Amino acid sequence: MALRRQQPTLIVLRGNSAAGKTTVAKAIRSHYGRGLAWVSQDIMRRAVLRELDRPDGVNVGLIELVTRYCLGNGYHVVLDGILNSASYGDMLAGLHADFGGHFFYLDVSLAETLRRHAGRPLAAEVAEADLVRWYKHADLLDGVPELVVAEQSTLAQTVELVLAEANLEPPADPAAQAAGQPSLPKSAASLARSGVPRPVAGLKIVPGPPPV
Repeated sequence: MALRRQQPTLIVLRGNSAAGKTTVAKAIRSHYGRGLAWVSQDIMRRAVLRELDRPDGVNVGLIELVTRYCLGNGYHVVLDGILNSASYGDMLAGLHADFGGHFFYLDVSLAETLRRHAGRPLAAEVAEADLVRWYKHADLLDGVPELVVAEQSTLAQTVELVLAEANLEPPADPAAQAAGQPSLPKSAASLARSGVPRPVAGLKIVPGPPPV
C-alpha cells in the first residue's frame, strides 16, 4: 500500500552551541519516522570532512548538496547547526528561495550556554573560553524570516512548535490500516491535547535590527 506523501518540507534549526538544536532535530525525526532526513552541520563538517569552520569551507557546499538531494527525492529535511550567518547565510537564503521552509533560531544566553555546555561530554574537548569567543547574540539571517525560540522553552514545547509551524504529519501506519485500525496520530495537535503547554517563543522575525 502506497503511503500518502506530503510535499517535502525544509526545517532549519540554528543557534549557538548548546542551544539544543541537535536534541530537537533528533526528537523530530523520532516523531516522524521514515521519510525525514536529518542533516547535521556537525556531522558533515567535523565527522565527514574533519574541517575547521571557516567562511569558504567545503562543508557549506556539502550541506547544501545533501539537503537539496534529499528534498529533491521527496524527503523532508531537518537541517541543524550553528550555521552562522556570515558563512552560511547565502547558502541558507538559496535553500529558502528554492524550497521555502521553516527557520528557527534557538535563542540561548551566554550564561545558559556555558551552563549547558558544562554538562556535555564535549566539555572535555571544548573550553569555556572558546564558547565565549564563538558566541554571537541573535545572529539572525538577512532576508530569511526566522522564528525565535526562547531558552525557557522545553524540549517538548519546542518540538511541538516546530511540528505545528511546519504542519508535519507522520505518514499513516500501513500495518494499522491493513488491520482496519485507525492510525494513532503523533501530530502537534495530539501533543496539545495531552496537556503539553504552548511553547515559549518570540515572534516572526523579519530582516532588520536584532530583537532586544
